[in-house]
Amino acid sequence: MEFEVSDQLLGTVVPIVVYWVYSGIYTVLGSSLEEYRLHSKKDEEEKNLVSKGDVVRGVVLQQIVQAVVATILFKVAGDDGESAGEQKTSIASLALEFLTAMVVLDTWQYFMHRYMHQNKFLYRHIHSLHHRLIVPYAYGALYNHPLEGLILDTCGGALSFLVSGMSPRASIFFFSFATMKTVDDHCGLWLPGNLFHVFFRNNTAYHDIHHQLHGSKYNFSQPFFVIWDRILGTYMPYTLDKRPEGGFEARPVQSSKDE
Repeated sequence: MEFEVSDQLLGTVVPIVVYWVYSGIYTVLGSSLEEYRLHSKKDEEEKNLVSKGDVVRGVVLQQIVQAVVATILFKVAGDDGESAGEQKTSIASLALEFLTAMVVLDTWQYFMHRYMHQNKFLYRHIHSLHHRLIVPYAYGALYNHPLEGLILDTCGGALSFLVSGMSPRASIFFFSFATMKTVDDHCGLWLPGNLFHVFFRNNTAYHDIHHQLHGSKYNFSQPFFVIWDRILGTYMPYTLDKRPEGGFEARPVQSSKDE
């Protein structure tokens, strides 16, 4: 009897596997490429307010919730029992679905993320957990309060899937791509030739500014574009300067803004 793995199962599991593989690569690179780090390894160890063990446990918990919601979502959205021929779609249609999903996810996350900073109760009890990582690193990208993970990431992903109308098969690639982008934004490395840095203004250094104390009220956009920050006045540009001891430092250009 032939064993088949459904697109729904792959759409649930593959992004989780991608998260740990991709962040693992960055962890290895970060331990040996000090000249490309945005923060020193010493700063990573001393400034962060949460242990790496707690980060791993927090991410795993979020991914369990994510997997449960994805399973339910695929059931509600319908079966993928179509033949390969029936599932074929044009490149243009697929690109439109991806772009729609990216815009929906960015819009959802911008406003939810910004509100969690503006609402003192939500920030203190929920979003501040993510900002315990003052010096972000790759596998801490999804370290959040479980409620934040559900609202920002899981619900945002579900909404982008439903609004875009993409198939479960297309979602495998979209959510793997979105996962890689999120990990990249938190990796703390400014590597030459990084395509995410080439094609997206919202990148590792841009998000690093947000994790700094003077940037916490700016650069809310994630994970793809910076359009909402620009439109609503929360965009903070930066410069990349060489640190005397090696590596780079992202510095806000408009550091004189009111905080």
